[in-house]
Amino acid sequence: MPAPTALPVPVAGVSARQVADTFGAPRGRDRTHAGVDIFAKRGTEVRSATPGIVTDIRESGLGGRQVWVMGPARERYYYAHLDDWRDGLERGQVIEQGTVLGYVGDTGNAKGTPPHLHWGIYGDDGAYDPLPLLKAWRDAP
Repeated sequence: MPAPTALPVPVAGVSARQVADTFGAPRGRDRTHAGVDIFAKRGTEVRSATPGIVTDIRESGLGGRQVWVMGPARERYYYAHLDDWRDGLERGQVIEQGTVLGYVGDTGNAKGTPPHLHWGIYGDDGAYDPLPLLKAWRDAP
């Protein structure tokens, strides 16, 4: 499958207009923001923006509780700071677009911040800004 040209917001009830353009913003002294933060009430469903395969489910590092999905064109989708994962979610599971992966939270380095999903997309050349894909979905007929 080719890489998508438009994607739905992966947090239930949030529109593309509500997502700030923070890709590339400074984060500390030595890194930049490699995704967008999608704010919502703790426990709001986080859904896969694409069909794909769950490649990892873990709790570690900056992202805290996180899910990785390999989607179309072998791009990797990163869902981080989850409060929890969906019961029954497993590595290697084939999922459809809209499958619930977990729930908005503040784990990892987001502890103490307003609950949100950090969402990133990684292609062959590394992370790229997902916001244009969300806006394209919003603007699609």
